[in-house]
Amino acid sequence: MAPPSHMRLGRSPSGRSVLRMENRIVNVGAGPAELFAQRVSAVEMHARQVIGDTAGRRYRFETGAELYYKAVPSRGGSYWKFQDAARFELWAVDLTAHRTQLVRVGPKLDYCLRDLRRVRTGPTVRRHRRFPACNQTASKREVTLGISVGWADAYPSTYPDNWIDVTGLSGCFAVVHRVDPLHHIFESNEVNNVSSKIVRLPFKPGPQRCPRLARPAASA
Repeated sequence: MAPPSHMRLGRSPSGRSVLRMENRIVNVGAGPAELFAQRVSAVEMHARQVIGDTAGRRYRFETGAELYYKAVPSRGGSYWKFQDAARFELWAVDLTAHRTQLVRVGPKLDYCLRDLRRVRTGPTVRRHRRFPACNQTASKREVTLGISVGWADAYPSTYPDNWIDVTGLSGCFAVVHRVDPLHHIFESNEVNNVSSKIVRLPFKPGPQRCPRLARPAASA
């Protein structure tokens, strides 16, 4: 999960003060993050993760992942999205910038999982998209979602639900972006699933005048 970016204050549909931001899920692994889903109801699909081996064989694994046909009226209709792909959190911090208490959680974030931006280079990074735009076909019986190696799925700060309610809050907080919070994707490395940024509320662009986390001491 890339760090939060393009932060700005805004208003939710109900008029609450919210901190809007851009977020990006980046595939830094050795293979695609791929889900194959099959319909189980009018608006739900049960998904399995597709993982290939070095011989080119592909296997499907049960992970508990689910897709839903989610309405996003301001973005052109409804889409098949991976439920609980990410979560936005707001944490209180102490004087050393360590997180002490969860204060707010943003609206649940559901993702198409797609190759939107190529953010890395190398021999394993595809030059062209393998997983294209979000599927909008309501009658679809099967859907494949994914992010290729070196590609990112990103959502701008203007996208619905890309915010945390900060009404009435003041002081320094940690904005945390957490990918796959319910562990429905098998990964080779779970350590890089969380990114954060320290901000002062009410938010203003520029220096935040907040404590910073000390970098770990270099090993001998």
